Amino acid sequence: MGDSIKIHELDNWHLYSQMLRCRLFEKEVMRLWQEGAIPGEMHLSMGEEAIVVGIVDQLEDGDAMALDHRGTAPMLVRGVDPVLLLREFMGKTDGLNGGMGGHMHLFSLEHHVASSGIVGASGPAAVGFAIANRRLRPGKISVAFFGEGATNEGMMLESFNLAAVWKLPVMFVCKDNGLAIVTQSTNVTGGNLMDRARGFGLRAIEVNGADVEEVWRVIYEQIVRLRNGEGPVFVHASCQHLEGHFLGDQLLRYAHPSISETLKLTAPLVKAHTQSKGAPLRERTAGLREMLGIISETVRKHRSKEGDPFHLYGKSYQAWMPGDCMR
Repeated sequence: MGDSIKIHELDNWHLYSQMLRCRLFEKEVMRLWQEGAIPGEMHLSMGEEAIVVGIVDQLEDGDAMALDHRGTAPMLVRGVDPVLLLREFMGKTDGLNGGMGGHMHLFSLEHHVASSGIVGASGPAAVGFAIANRRLRPGKISVAFFGEGATNEGMMLESFNLAAVWKLPVMFVCKDNGLAIVTQSTNVTGGNLMDRARGFGLRAIEVNGADVEEVWRVIYEQIVRLRNGEGPVFVHASCQHLEGHFLGDQLLRYAHPSISETLKLTAPLVKAHTQSKGAPLRERTAGLREMLGIISETVRKHRSKEGDPFHLYGKSYQAWMPGDCMR
């Protein structure tokens, strides 16, 4: 990393406590959603805590964030009132945005943060924030959070291009879990994302998104370079969504202990495979095999501790942690 990196400033316990705060809050959000107190879909940040904390914990007043539809954890770490967030999720008029934004379309002028449920929208927003910072708050940066699927959106690629041409202080953070809802990302994304980012003239780095200490160290250096005017950076962070794409995710329902639940989900797949109409049997068989492979791998990851940021902290931290937080 070089002598410029002040490793002694990394506080392991502080990072862990920030991640735990996010996990406990979202566990309560999940409980309320399951009880019907929160309407609509719910996309959680569980599994992304190390990425979020390792980056957002290092931001300063005046820095800006453009978030995707998983904005709960970044907003908590940034300092947004959790009560206002929860009231917003419940559609209450005294919520963060008057109960009109739900959990996907949020903003806080005080914290220079905004989220959107539109895939790829965080790119243009972060570029706009960076332009404003360069003119009004020199030395401040902006951060865009998005999933790997957003890298196929035109507005995200245009954001890469403009940020590189104008050397804007933007950090593009790609949270890659390998799935676009239930589609394997490799089946819909050509080439290599690191090469794609470099093709636009961005610095491109990879990081283990389950290791908060690694994220913190790598991002520290990049933030210094952004503040020094060295141009935008693309961060490719691997992660796992522990509750699937959203609460009630169909793939994870296959992990339900009830055999009746599994049979209920499997029946439509079997019926589609035996239909005489439609695609040839060979194509349907290949599709079914691929789908079963995705289900099997998703269930395996869900039942293991793989991809959970807390797993890397070992027994000393986990012994103190509430037992239901790992799942």
